[in-house]
Amino acid sequence: MYTHKKNILQLAALLRAHGIRRIVLCPGSRDIPLVQTFAHIPDFVCYPMTDERSAGFFAIGLALHDNTTVAVCCTSGSALLNLHPAISEAYYQQVPLVVISADRPAAWIGQMDGQTLPQPGVFGTLVKKSVNLPDIQTDEDEWFCNRLINEALLETCHHGKGPVHINVPVSEPFFQFPVTQLPDVRVISRYQGWNNQLADRLRQYTRRMVVAGQMNRRQTFTPEQYTTLYKHFAWIVENINNPTLPEQAITHIDQLLYSMDNSAQETMCPELLITYGGHIISKRLKKFLRQHPPMEHWHISADGNIVDLFGSLSTVIEIEPHAFWQQVVQLQNLPGSDYPQTWRAKVQNLGHAIFAYSQMKAIGEVIRRLPNPCTLHLANSSTVRYAQLFDLPTGVEVQSNRGVNGIEGSLSTAIGYASVSNQLNFILIGDLSFFYDMNALWNPNYRNNVRILLLNNEGGEIFHALPGLSLDEHTHHFVIGTHHASGKAWAEDRGFDYLCTHNDTELQTALDVFTQPNPTPHPLLLEVFTDKTRDTDLLKAYYHKLKQ
Repeated sequence: MYTHKKNILQLAALLRAHGIRRIVLCPGSRDIPLVQTFAHIPDFVCYPMTDERSAGFFAIGLALHDNTTVAVCCTSGSALLNLHPAISEAYYQQVPLVVISADRPAAWIGQMDGQTLPQPGVFGTLVKKSVNLPDIQTDEDEWFCNRLINEALLETCHHGKGPVHINVPVSEPFFQFPVTQLPDVRVISRYQGWNNQLADRLRQYTRRMVVAGQMNRRQTFTPEQYTTLYKHFAWIVENINNPTLPEQAITHIDQLLYSMDNSAQETMCPELLITYGGHIISKRLKKFLRQHPPMEHWHISADGNIVDLFGSLSTVIEIEPHAFWQQVVQLQNLPGSDYPQTWRAKVQNLGHAIFAYSQMKAIGEVIRRLPNPCTLHLANSSTVRYAQLFDLPTGVEVQSNRGVNGIEGSLSTAIGYASVSNQLNFILIGDLSFFYDMNALWNPNYRNNVRILLLNNEGGEIFHALPGLSLDEHTHHFVIGTHHASGKAWAEDRGFDYLCTHNDTELQTALDVFTQPNPTPHPLLLEVFTDKTRDTDLLKAYYHKLKQ
């Protein structure tokens, strides 16, 4: 009855789940799996139309009459282009249409195969969203396909109504219809702000986890609000979150998860996950929540965009995160739970991360000694990851280029920030990141409030710690980026006072100068030389101890 093509089955099931009931069907061969499937779903009312030019406008008429979203389906090639006039009308009249086009596999576009042209994105700016579905072969393909369809269907009525385009590549054979039941599919919903339905759903769960991503500004709560939130939520933060709730937040999640085997992790998985903010550093946290998915995942963001980092997104709430939590703290009859305290107890049992002389030691000692207030800038790669091993002093703001996580520009961004800052700015950066962006100091805009900790182990040490990576001597040079450079001459030429260390005694002496709270006559650069192999061994030994 229905096609065996999984992307089409996902599409049909989600059209139904999102309440779309009217579909205009145009003839062809490549869209036969679509037409056959749609026409046999009892919940759909289908309308045959031969001329695509007319079909598009006919669909607009249906949508205008019922004030609902209507779909129109066509075959591949120029048939799709004949819908263009209707799409432009729907866009400017703000009519919610779902344009569904069958397509040939991408490998055959531009190869003189029949009825082929580049269909993805063909309507340009005249649709609110355009997606190209994958041909599903793996579980990840199916997740991706599901997410794309949800995104497109939600966009028909997001910040105004309008058309969207869903392109469906269909490979041969496509005349088989062995499926008798549509699959159960994940439906992503979007809410504009807080409502009572969310409150009721929140009360259904006791194992509630919050994961806070990168945030650049602080919004504080009262002590009474702290108590309410921590009583009901296991609140996980990294130091790039600039924690709004620092007193009892669950930190060091990477070490904590590493210390737990899969069975222990399974006992700690949440029923409800709520996320807000930007990027998350911990790969172990991502793996934990992907392998042990919650029953529901709510993402809170002011833009309402679909962000499905853990593969279990169920709800997007379009609201400023602080405004959302202000609503939550006012809730009555929210069931209590020992779930948050269980997480906090596990963190307390970890103890403090202690290292011998190494990059980790230098980062930890600088963070421990940071004056209050100040701004801490973390460069990418190993630097930002090692910084998560240590407790951040109160009053320290954290900045980091985690949008794309590249090494380029970390120093330039920090220097730009410091140039308009009235407090000390500490920049922690690795050697590859520093030398890649050393022209950040080739400008006259920085002042004596800049202090750079340059971690130099003559290469990309973090690559040594990648699990399963084994490099021969020839390849090693290209991957690790080995070098024998120092920042001394460049720093002194640019007006910095230069310090360097090779052992723990020198480090402690240099840090007395580097972390002093009073302004110095010149900016400072402290270069810490370490051995990359020893750094890696110390880090592995630390994580091995966590397992015991």
